[in-house]
Amino acid sequence: MTKSLRVGVVGAGAMGADHIDRINNRTSGAHISAIVEPDAGRAAKAAENAPGANTFSKIEDAIAADAVDAVLIAVPGQFHEPVLVPALEAGLPILCEKPLTPDSESSLRIVELEQKLDKPHIQIGFMRRFDPEYNELRKLVESEDAGELLMLRGVHRNPTVGENYTQDMLITDSVVHEFDVIPWLAGSRVVSVEVKYPKTNSLAHAGLKEPILVIMELENGVLVDVEMNVNVQFGYQVATEAVFEKGLARIGQPAGLQRWNAGQFSVKDHEDFTTRFATAYDRQIQSWVDAVHEGTLVAGPNAFDGYLVALSCEAGVKALNEGGVVPVEAESRPDFYA
Repeated sequence: MTKSLRVGVVGAGAMGADHIDRINNRTSGAHISAIVEPDAGRAAKAAENAPGANTFSKIEDAIAADAVDAVLIAVPGQFHEPVLVPALEAGLPILCEKPLTPDSESSLRIVELEQKLDKPHIQIGFMRRFDPEYNELRKLVESEDAGELLMLRGVHRNPTVGENYTQDMLITDSVVHEFDVIPWLAGSRVVSVEVKYPKTNSLAHAGLKEPILVIMELENGVLVDVEMNVNVQFGYQVATEAVFEKGLARIGQPAGLQRWNAGQFSVKDHEDFTTRFATAYDRQIQSWVDAVHEGTLVAGPNAFDGYLVALSCEAGVKALNEGGVVPVEAESRPDFYA
């Protein structure tokens, strides 16, 4: 029988708590052995849902105590590098929530450090790659059953956001997902980003100008436009339409109970990402655990993919604030990440 993987979760906020529940209750072959959280109260609360787990204030302490076989990083992005470095130096498999780090310079440092190991150890938590509908669309693109892919149109809509949601977060917290999943779908990296502003939504809080239209050009010539809209009011929606030589394909439409009532037709839509991508999150974690058991360690986007996303985000923020078409210039993908 395969030994249960001892996973240490770093960060016991909303995302960390969600992963603790997922690993202990919906993932086979793993359990939570450690919770790393400097806030003692938050750590104690998280430990209530992880029987037998030890709590630590620093990742270095968990490693020194030999309390973990693998690490899941769920702290905010600006704290990723200080956790990634000791975990890599200990040779631990890592699943790191997006982003890898907040900027391309620090992301490249992690990529260079990881290459001192025998193989990639970091998987980035871009869960859309594990969504069944995205997988169907990728298979269609690869098969060329509808001819070559010509264009992609995406929408990423939130019902509303809080006052702490800033202008740059349209790119760094939201479009960041498209910067990973679009190149994966199309099989080609982003080479330029442009941002257009339509009429501003009067319901947006002061200081936030949205929605925006993000236009990407991929290296293979595919053009992409993404509507980023965070005050659409009706619900949470992430959808993609692919334009092929011989037809169209669409994912992300509302599904479930259809109602005809009082002269109206309706289908309930999602209210947030936790339901829209529930299956994707479960499949992501299970695939990662399976990969660690198999010795491949990574079953999804790797650290170099995270570096490319960081570059795209920087270009996106520049296009957001300064306008124009901003090129995305990247280092060549090392054979280590082939």
